[in-house]
Amino acid sequence: MQAAHPMVLLPGREFLMGTDRPAGGPADGEGPVHRVRLSSFRIDPYTVTNARFASFVAATGHVTDAERYGWSFVFGGFLPAAFPPTRAAAHAPWWRQVHGADWNHPQGPHSDLDGREDHPVVHVSWNDAMAFCTWDGTRLPTEAEWEYAARGGLVGQPFPWGSVLEPGGRHRMNVFQGRFPAENTCADGYAGTAPVDAYPPNGFGLHNVTGNVWEWCADWFDPRYYAHSPLHDPAGPARGTHRVMRGGSYLCHASYCSRYRVDARSASEPDSSTGNTGFRVAQDPPASNRRR
Repeated sequence: MQAAHPMVLLPGREFLMGTDRPAGGPADGEGPVHRVRLSSFRIDPYTVTNARFASFVAATGHVTDAERYGWSFVFGGFLPAAFPPTRAAAHAPWWRQVHGADWNHPQGPHSDLDGREDHPVVHVSWNDAMAFCTWDGTRLPTEAEWEYAARGGLVGQPFPWGSVLEPGGRHRMNVFQGRFPAENTCADGYAGTAPVDAYPPNGFGLHNVTGNVWEWCADWFDPRYYAHSPLHDPAGPARGTHRVMRGGSYLCHASYCSRYRVDARSASEPDSSTGNTGFRVAQDPPASNRRR
């Protein structure tokens, strides 16, 4: 299976990964800043859309983890006022357990994908993303590849376009505006997900690498990994309990989660799913073009 559109070829080179700014939580392991030398690779300019994931499901009959479990987490602000009370996430009560929520019903059984075909697929676990890659002839990017691609050629900047969250007062990504979690002004034009090409690309041609949806990476997560990761093509720890997610989502807000940065990290269990997690794919170039 070939990619739905041309992928971006990034030549192998060295870059500075991570941050020493105290922006994330101590458990995130965003530092120290360290040198990484990557071989060349290809990466999708967009996250995988609902339409593209639907093609995968139609071709393979894949059943996602959320469908197997019968539920997934949905942001409470998307639920109807009369929605029955359900279990909330322990440390994030705005997340509600919703039976019948899955990639095809992103805000619960009362919702569908009408008008969201070009939005990123959500309620997909790391396992689901890996199954898609097997069908698609691609793979998930490593965490180092993801950060290098997300930076778009800039050095030491928190955002794909530079250091200012809203340069010139313009919204450059889809995150939460207003008073979280009760009041979203939707000043950037979106309450939930936005189309995968909704904002201008970074310097490498990648869209929406921050905000919109968290993106699964291939690596196991370890907050101490940066202190001893190898220089060449780091691929994460050999084992773990959680997989890396990068980029933040439409629910990130400065009051509690400033992880809408290219150097921010998070993680979740490989079989978990939420209404703000998706993925983009990568690929190795032909061997003759893979240089360090």
